[in-house]
Amino acid sequence: MVPSEENQLVPKEVESAAEEPRVLCIIQDTTNSKTVNERVTLNLPASTPLKRLFEDVALKVGYVNGTFDLMWGNGDSVNDTAPLDQNSEKTVIDAGFEPGKKNFLHLTEKDGEQPHIMPEESGTADDSAQDRFIGPLPREGSVGCTSDYVSQSYSYSSVLNKSETGYVGLVNQAMTCYLNSLLQTLFMTPEFRNALYKWEFEESEEDPVTSIPYQLQRLFVLLQTSKKRAIETTDVTRSFGWDSSEAWQQHDVQELCRVMFDALEQKWKQTEQADLINQLYQGKLKDYVRCLECGYEGWRIDTYLDIPLVIRPYGSNQAFASVEEALHAFIQPEILDGPNQYFCERCKKKCDARKGLRFLHFPYLLTLQLKRFDFDYTTMHRIKLNDRMTFPEELDMSVFIDVEDEKSPQTESCTDSGAENEGSCHSDQMSNDFSNDDGVDEGICLESNSAAERISKAGSEKSSLLYELFSVMVHSGSAAGGHYYACIKSFSDDQWYSFNDQHVSKITQEDIKKTYGGSSGSRGYYSSAFASSTNAYMLIYRLKDPTRNAKFLEAHEYPEHIKQLVQKERELEEQEKRQREIERNTCKIKLFCMHPTKQIMMENKLEVHKDRTLKEAVEIAYKLMDLEEAVPLDCCRLVKYDEFHDYLERSYEGEEDTPMGLLLGGVKSTYMFDLLLETRRPDQIFQCYKPGEVMVKVHIVDLKTESVAPPISVRAYLNQTVSEFKQLISKATHLPAETMRIVLERCYNDLRLLNVSSKTLKAEGFFRSNKVFIESSESLDHHVAYTDSHLWKLLDRHANTIRLYVLLPEQSPGSQFKRVYQKSSGDSGNLDEACERVKGPVGNMKSVEAILEESTEKLKSLSLQQQQEGDNGDSSKSTEASDFENIESPLNEIDSSASAENRELENQIQISDPENIQSEERSDSDVNNDRSTSSVDSDILSSSHSSDTLCNVDNAPLPLANGLDSHSITSSRRSKANQGKKETWDTAEEDSGTDSEYDESGKSRGEAQYMYFKSEPYAADEGSGEGQKWLMVHVDKRITLSAFKQHLEPFVGVPSSHFKVFRVYASNQEFESVRLNETLSSFSDDNKITIRLGRALKKGEYRVKVYQLLVNESEPCKFLLDAVFAKGMTVRQSKEELLPQLREQCGLDLTIDRFRLRKKTWKNPGTVFLDYHIYEEDINISSNWEVFLEILDGAEKMKSMSQLAVLSRRWRPSEMKLDSFQEVVLESSSVEELKEKLSEISGIPLENIEFAKGRGTFPCDISILEIHQDLDWNPKVSTLNVWPLYICDDGAVIFYRDKTEELMELTDEQRNELMKKESSRLQKTGHRVTYSPRKEKALKIYLDGAPNKDLTQD
Repeated sequence: MVPSEENQLVPKEVESAAEEPRVLCIIQDTTNSKTVNERVTLNLPASTPLKRLFEDVALKVGYVNGTFDLMWGNGDSVNDTAPLDQNSEKTVIDAGFEPGKKNFLHLTEKDGEQPHIMPEESGTADDSAQDRFIGPLPREGSVGCTSDYVSQSYSYSSVLNKSETGYVGLVNQAMTCYLNSLLQTLFMTPEFRNALYKWEFEESEEDPVTSIPYQLQRLFVLLQTSKKRAIETTDVTRSFGWDSSEAWQQHDVQELCRVMFDALEQKWKQTEQADLINQLYQGKLKDYVRCLECGYEGWRIDTYLDIPLVIRPYGSNQAFASVEEALHAFIQPEILDGPNQYFCERCKKKCDARKGLRFLHFPYLLTLQLKRFDFDYTTMHRIKLNDRMTFPEELDMSVFIDVEDEKSPQTESCTDSGAENEGSCHSDQMSNDFSNDDGVDEGICLESNSAAERISKAGSEKSSLLYELFSVMVHSGSAAGGHYYACIKSFSDDQWYSFNDQHVSKITQEDIKKTYGGSSGSRGYYSSAFASSTNAYMLIYRLKDPTRNAKFLEAHEYPEHIKQLVQKERELEEQEKRQREIERNTCKIKLFCMHPTKQIMMENKLEVHKDRTLKEAVEIAYKLMDLEEAVPLDCCRLVKYDEFHDYLERSYEGEEDTPMGLLLGGVKSTYMFDLLLETRRPDQIFQCYKPGEVMVKVHIVDLKTESVAPPISVRAYLNQTVSEFKQLISKATHLPAETMRIVLERCYNDLRLLNVSSKTLKAEGFFRSNKVFIESSESLDHHVAYTDSHLWKLLDRHANTIRLYVLLPEQSPGSQFKRVYQKSSGDSGNLDEACERVKGPVGNMKSVEAILEESTEKLKSLSLQQQQEGDNGDSSKSTEASDFENIESPLNEIDSSASAENRELENQIQISDPENIQSEERSDSDVNNDRSTSSVDSDILSSSHSSDTLCNVDNAPLPLANGLDSHSITSSRRSKANQGKKETWDTAEEDSGTDSEYDESGKSRGEAQYMYFKSEPYAADEGSGEGQKWLMVHVDKRITLSAFKQHLEPFVGVPSSHFKVFRVYASNQEFESVRLNETLSSFSDDNKITIRLGRALKKGEYRVKVYQLLVNESEPCKFLLDAVFAKGMTVRQSKEELLPQLREQCGLDLTIDRFRLRKKTWKNPGTVFLDYHIYEEDINISSNWEVFLEILDGAEKMKSMSQLAVLSRRWRPSEMKLDSFQEVVLESSSVEELKEKLSEISGIPLENIEFAKGRGTFPCDISILEIHQDLDWNPKVSTLNVWPLYICDDGAVIFYRDKTEELMELTDEQRNELMKKESSRLQKTGHRVTYSPRKEKALKIYLDGAPNKDLTQD
């Protein structure tokens, strides 16, 4: 029991003779993020001194004593934060530890340095011990005795230190536990390991990477000499020809054993080890058939590498109790009689016979496979049998040897099929496996042999057939998957060990007995299939023969090539150790640098040894950032930097020779700050950054040119006043402080004027990194209210302007559209009539570039005119003109009747509701909060105000201010359209439809006031498509989609109601933007927009996708067309509008009464819409709605909403087929009425009708092999709208049948053929196939090191 509460008593252990209380200490290592969740537990006698506590902790965690501190982890007082005295002789009780409770301690760094890892040599007794066989090491007497309370979880030090058993584990690559179990077993087999060491690799003949024996040799050497806790097996699997994907394939350990032995035999051909596998693992048996009439016997000799033992006989509920019982059953003969009679060559007729197996010879290493994996033919699933089967530690095989058959000649032509098939020893596979070995299957008379010789030889054989168990490979889990590990007995000390991947631990004989298996309860034949258990799967015994039993080679007995390999691997491991030591003392921190010429922020990771000086670190960073060609080394320095806040924390003056470990606070896995490689020009000097300063980015604003300069960095203190801060900025910018206005941008669009000189920067909201705008001119703008000033207008525009790239239609009909403007009436004119009046040659069409060039010239002339007419330089009085409103159309050259006024630039966008200003932002808005360094800023703000689009309510000039008194302008501002009017919000319309561009009177809706818009041609990147026309648009993102479309009209060439806007996302997916009242707040810099021609939706209109429902087709859902439905329209009216579209686009010539519309949910047909239903009143409708169109065979039967339409389908079990769908219309939800209707259409008597509801998505496909049993036939309900049917809406699928109709009996061939057809059909329709297990990959070892990929195979 692990205690979970701080004050919970710890379970008492067996107390010592003095009954001394124990103290439980739980230590958490906080020096490394990887180990912070691990705990080390010590249960100490109360008299243990603190000095011994530190020694024990160092031993447990693998740190050098004296390089770490221990602090209280559950202390509340100040004194508890002080580290414990590691040299104190004071007992733990006197130091404040409480017996019977959990005492939490934190292991921390000492003097800012990481603890030193204990040298790995300390884990061994002496150097000479390393060269001997690595077995269990004696445990030193320490407090961590067996009676102590020890944490059950593995300590983090397990990664660093070898197991206390002295054995080395193997790392699980992913699912290679089966491989690890077999490798450890082979390693712990003295005869195999010694023979492998005697083989010498010839590098001149083979690549070492692909040599399986060489990689096994290397692995065994590492397992024997490595000081690590676990080593990798990737080199071994690479020699198998496996890639990384193989690590994720779990295979059978017995199958791996066979395949690997085959591969080794191939590699060892024509060497001393050529017959090693056969000498160690191969046995022989006889497969015989004896005539019971004449005694004639036909037989053949077979070899085997393992014996497969059945856990439970087929058809039996009782498993074999032991391995011995299973072995007896293995050789138990069967009688061939009746139809299975054997044709006797001597009798020349079919006779009764005895057929069976006899063991002739047992191998030196006997492998028994317990066949726990079986197949359930009822469920067609693999299962695992977890029944209990005991196995002895010593197994006497003499009772299973065949005395009579020792005389049998063992010809050279006998077949070793054991490596091909695990069941090759079974009698039922004899004819298939050996049908070609004619020379072996012959009859021999048994009476001619010498009985004396036979008995003598058999006696000596029997006396030496005592085997001892030394390896149990255990499988934990089920047939679907699990985990392998090995329990292996060492022949050096007869101790059992558990080799569980990287963990090796001692176990007892009792632990071995736990692998016998066993399941509770009885569930019939496949009872244990439902349990997931841990039990033995493969057993390996070794013959007890002192003359043959080998010991592991000592170091001095190694062949010379193994001694060289040991030395080579030891040097590599030492090199890795040194590299790890360097890594442990290397500081790794993020490094940033603003490139002095490219002006881009570069990022990298600086790795520098803790003992390197700051000067050396600058050189490393200089080369890392590749600045050799850009700036001299002496113009660079490293400073402490906070990338998140873009804040320079401090510089390191005079510390060029200080080690980086001290500057950075030690070697840590993560740092709470970064480093910046700062550069300067040769004529500049570096500024000193002191801790406690704040950084301010200062942007100078020029009202005359309407530009915002790039930032200048200034350092300030939070306790400075605004007045002192002005003086500081004045020195840095050489601007007068007396007329200086400072605006702080605290967050996005929060522009605060600092006008109280005595306030401190902290009180004004300054933080670590800040952004301010300053303006120091002597214009009259100083005397205007801040929110009415030119400065505020400029900054507000600067904060809200984004850059968009607009792709125009390839063939914009610009020459066929003429926008007619009336000066003050607000009537935009009849656009459709204007389009119809247009006539003229195509050659007169003007390009977008021509429009832009012409408009630019006019804007320039207008700008000069406004500068001459402007009074007092008050920018708020100037008339702002539109870039694109009423730009002279190419048609003006043709249509001479157009008024000259229409060719002038005017700002007469009509506003239907000037009080409503849209300020709502989308939830997915991606707003760039800081564009101070954006390349767009100078372009936007340096442009002449005459080329900006600022839309007013009337023709008369209006002030740019919105009348707010607050000095803080946020993104949720309210605007006053006209003084004295109530402030209102312009939100999305309440109806669920798409916002229209037109109001009820048909007038064009305008947009909010003062929205900036500027555009210019843009040359797209190569490869984006020839002939495409792009615009780069700078626009205020508070503009509505409606107004944005109006600005684009001159370039698209059609009214805004005749084109659509699609937003392009990163994956090049396009989604239409349809809510015209929403702003562009969700857009951000460099977003792309595609314009497509097509009618835009009006208020209350919805775009609807129409699909045809084909209930009896393999694909019942077919897309027809896009249509537009309107709020208040009846279903019949929508059908009337669909008729011509269906005729023209789809070739469907229908009458209005020959089809219906119905609800579509995914692919399921739903409610039938009646002609008098009204959209939005009776039928809920939304954007991009989908609807089914169903063609009727006759008159519409659905007349009322109280009716219910279901789709019925008859199942004919005697023919194994399903009829087509037929619709049944019910007047109620009565089951009785449903049966009556089904009886009418099918002719089945009412009392014989059985029905079931279909499952899944329409058309509820199901295999005809399953439908008769799997569906819930004839549910016991009286109405359809209750459980388990829940049929409350139209479109439900009902299967029905005649209960008196018998199911067709199928032969195996018919069933298999039908299964193939059904699987193919259901896969094509995308529906569930009966059973599709995970495709298993065959286990293969490629002798050439890489698989030959067959391109014809899937």
